[in-house]
Amino acid sequence: MARHTFVCIDGHTCGNPVRVVTGGSIPVLKGATMFDKRQHFLAEFDWIRKSLCFEPRGHDMMSGSILYPPSSDDYDVAILFIETSGCLPMCGHGTIGTVTTIIEHGLVTPKTPGLLRLETPAGLVEARYIQNGPYVDSVTLTNVPSFLLGRGYEVEVDGIGALTVDVAYGGNFYAIVEPQPNYADLSDLEPSDIVRLSPKLRTAFNARHSIVHPENPALNKLTHVLWTGKPKNPGSSGRNAVFYGDKAIDRSPCGTGTSARVAQLFATGRLREGEAFVHESIIGSTFTGRVARQTTVGGKPAIIPTIEGWARVTGYNTIFVDDRDPFWAGFQVVDGEG
Repeated sequence: MARHTFVCIDGHTCGNPVRVVTGGSIPVLKGATMFDKRQHFLAEFDWIRKSLCFEPRGHDMMSGSILYPPSSDDYDVAILFIETSGCLPMCGHGTIGTVTTIIEHGLVTPKTPGLLRLETPAGLVEARYIQNGPYVDSVTLTNVPSFLLGRGYEVEVDGIGALTVDVAYGGNFYAIVEPQPNYADLSDLEPSDIVRLSPKLRTAFNARHSIVHPENPALNKLTHVLWTGKPKNPGSSGRNAVFYGDKAIDRSPCGTGTSARVAQLFATGRLREGEAFVHESIIGSTFTGRVARQTTVGGKPAIIPTIEGWARVTGYNTIFVDDRDPFWAGFQVVDGEG
């Protein structure tokens, strides 16, 4: 019999959950970088992600992070992202929630006050935070280089018809769906429509089109779908709903999705360097994205985006994973399953 214990601090970033694993049965991972360690985790310890994120200990939208010592003094802390869809190379809302948790609970002492240098599987991410007494009011992260990979990819999606999407990278690859003959606006879709149509779009895209990150051949699939729309809040620039995993709609405006959207808008001449893009989520919360500067990735034009948002801690959680439990490894209820 085996019983594993995980010490967690739960919270949310603009409405989307962040479960930060701070102690307990955290495995030692092999590898020179967090990307290498992510591969080791996926090969041998992915049951931890499923146990903590899937039901009955989690839910379809659950995501979070596991804290690790950094590989060098260049970083303050290393982060492994976990969620229902897998171990993402980078998670924006997860970073904002993790930084808030780290600072408010004194888990890491930053080398530079007001700044955490994070080692993520996608690379260095800098997070600047504004602290108000014991609380963190906001976090602004400088994300990994983001870029528009291509425009006008055609897909045939059962239930909606022919669609044309742009693909951009902001830490993950996104299909960005803008207004067109078979899609007018996000407001025309119910959440059930997003959950029904998004996997079909993703599957159809990956069956028809081949994509790859110019500097990391392991990143070679479309994983996220970003549906765009007109904002409902007067101060917002645009509205979105991001689909990930099997059934998940991001309740936050999505950090890597906002990075991808900002990269797309900049590349197509609709956003200027330094200009604020206030991205509204499906529940009305907002992130503020900006193009901090221009760069290149594998010879392609790219940007360095910044994303500003907030998070709140909701409680402490000690989770047991006991192999006496027939559902110790977690489960999901998806189409075709009971």
